[in-house]
Amino acid sequence: MQQKIVVKVSMNGDKKTRKALKIAVSISGVESASFVGSDKDQIAVTGEGIDSVELTTLLRKKVGYTELVSVGPVEAKKDEPKPTVQIDPYQYYYQSYGVPYYYYVY
Repeated sequence: MQQKIVVKVSMNGDKKTRKALKIAVSISGVESASFVGSDKDQIAVTGEGIDSVELTTLLRKKVGYTELVSVGPVEAKKDEPKPTVQIDPYQYYYQSYGVPYYYYVY
């Protein structure tokens, strides 16, 4: 079952931001990780079988103060039916000139 984990991390610079995202992606089972929140101080990690405690402890050890905000299932996206467009493959037909004379074997 897919789950979404949101972790708030105190990141002071670009180096810590890259490091935190790299740590989040390195955990087994992670499919995607992205920054969320108004200040981009939260990391949303989605995947299957992710250990949230392991994620927060790794971020605390290597980046800084980390707070686990939420853990829950991924919300399924409702796909709207897209209108299908019928394409005529023979709309543009070009007359071929045949095989060049040097291809003929005599």
